[in-house]
Parts: sequence; C-alpha cells; structure tokens
Amino acid sequence: MSRLKVALLGAAGYTGAELIRLIDLHPELELVYVGARENAGQTLGNVIPALEGVRGLSQMVLESFDEGDAEKLRDRVDVAFTALPHAASARLGGALYDAGIQVLDLSADFRLRDLGTYETWYGPHPRPDLLAQAVYGLPELYAKQLEGARLIACPGCYPTSAILPLVPLLRAGLVTLDHPIIVDSKSGVSGAGRKPGAAYHLPEAAEGMRPYKVAGTHRHTPEIEQEISVAAGRALSVLFTPQLAPMSRGILTNVYASARAGLKAKDCLEAARSVLDSDLITILPEGRLPDTLHVRGSGRAQIGYAVDERTGLVLGMCTIDNLARGASAQAICALNLSRGWQLSTGVPRIAQFP
Repeated sequence: MSRLKVALLGAAGYTGAELIRLIDLHPELELVYVGARENAGQTLGNVIPALEGVRGLSQMVLESFDEGDAEKLRDRVDVAFTALPHAASARLGGALYDAGIQVLDLSADFRLRDLGTYETWYGPHPRPDLLAQAVYGLPELYAKQLEGARLIACPGCYPTSAILPLVPLLRAGLVTLDHPIIVDSKSGVSGAGRKPGAAYHLPEAAEGMRPYKVAGTHRHTPEIEQEISVAAGRALSVLFTPQLAPMSRGILTNVYASARAGLKAKDCLEAARSVLDSDLITILPEGRLPDTLHVRGSGRAQIGYAVDERTGLVLGMCTIDNLARGASAQAICALNLSRGWQLSTGVPRIAQFP
C-alpha cells in the first residue's frame, strides 16, 4: 500500500526540521515537496546540516511557493504541513485546502475560533471563511473531531503545556474560579525560531533567564483562555508569564489555581488520568515532578500536581519538548487520528536521555 505524499511549507526552520525528522520515521508518510521563502533554491542538506548525506532528503531542493501553485500540487501530494508566519500560513494553507489537500497548520491562523479575537491579536485574517472548518489539534481533547478532519489547527507550544494540566481540573470542578488562574512558563530558546537575534545569541541567553511579553501581552494568551473556558463552561482569563530559559529545547509550565475545599493531589491525578488517557502523556505519581530533560526529543508530556493547603492553591506542572509535543510531533499525532491510525505512529515515545 502506497504511503501518503507530504508537502512541507516552511521546511527551513526548527519546526520544519523537526517535521522532516518525524515524517522520515513515519511508516505511512513520504516527503515529496519542501517549500521555503528565503532559502528557496537551496538543498535541504545545505539548509539543515543534520540532513547532509541522508539519502532521499539531502538533495531535495527547497521550492518557492505561492497561492497559484496549490493547484499544481493537487495530484502530487495528499497532505501539507504549513509551518509559516501567521497570515502567510492561512493564505497559502487556504489555497492548498481549496485544492483538495489536507492541511495541518502550525501557525496561529486557525487556532482561535472567534474572528474578532484573532484580529485583536494578529490583525486581519486572510481566510476567515475557514475558521469554522478547522479542528483544534490537541489529540487527547479532540480525538473524535479529528477523525477525517481536512483542516487542522496545530496548538501552540505554551498553550499545550498550560491546557493539558488545567483541563482535567476544570472539567472535574476541582478548582474555584473566584481568583485568576496563573500560568508561568519557561521555554528553551528554539521557541523563538531560527532567525538570529541578539536576545538569543549564546553569550546573552546561556547564563540568564528573562521574562518577556508579560501582563497579558503574549499572543498565546487568548488560545489558552479559549480552551480552558471550553473546559470550565464559562469565560476565564489567565495571567500568563513566558520566560526564556538557557536551554535549546523544552518547556516547563506551572499553573496555579484556587483549590476546592479539601482537595488532595490524588484527586487531581485521578482527574488527569480520566481525561488524558494517552500513550504519550505520563501522569506522574504524587511526589514525582516533571523534568524537561525527561521529554526531550519525544512526543511525550509529563504532568504532575501538588496542593498547598497553607495557601489553598493547587499547582499543576507540565513539561514538553516545544519543538516536538509543542509543535511537530503533536501535528503528526493529529494527522494520525485524522487518518484512523494509532496516535503515536511515527512519534518518538521515549525521550533522549541524557
């Protein structure tokens, strides 16, 4: 039986490179087209040094792509991943969708269901007509909706790490909502993308930590709020603080909420196990804490809980690899479910250790 033919737009970035690695591991996928903007005309081996000498990939040439090329790909590919900046991803991904190609978008363009919310945070939407068609690609929460989905909005890395520990608490009514929920996240520098910048230069990033886009100004804020509001059945807001950590990959997110009277950590763990039943999520036993090293390079998430009786707060903790579970591996998982395959097909279940 032939494998699905895959196109990847935005192949030269970190997310694109991770997707190439995972597509190569997948028994049902074959990468046949790679597109890029600045790097068009170069080979993959030149742009992604890890691919140098890899037969079948190293000499693939990155092609430029615009909306008019979508029809030309109709007979060449079955599915396309778009790892492009917002707006560009919707425009080009929309053209591929119109051409009958399944699209998995790794930008924010189809994550927010409300057009007004999107335009508040990102500006005019190139394809608002497609918002209602998109399925949010967090596999453990939207498995049924992903079956047969043709347009999948792959979640952001920070939102994934916040939504996973919060949704079980909210669905089970284990927290009170009279105080704001706090989301505190530390991310590796690769989350900022591959384009060089002073803030990501080794001497400035390797031995310090810094918050950025604080006090509700980070664009992932509405995505977190959207999904936890669905879980709670009412509109919720969060105080989200992202921070840059001196590591290349990984996210550690701690979420804080007011605990229901008498709540114990075991109640949180039971709720998480009932909601997040997955080959790729580890619910750690009480007293064990997540570690970014223990998920590095894998599609796995680690989740733990603790209750502070003194302050009345519950702490949910989550670690993921921002490039894998936070982006590319999660996109593969969503594709798997959309095609009726096992969730973890082609996705590394074991982290690189050490």
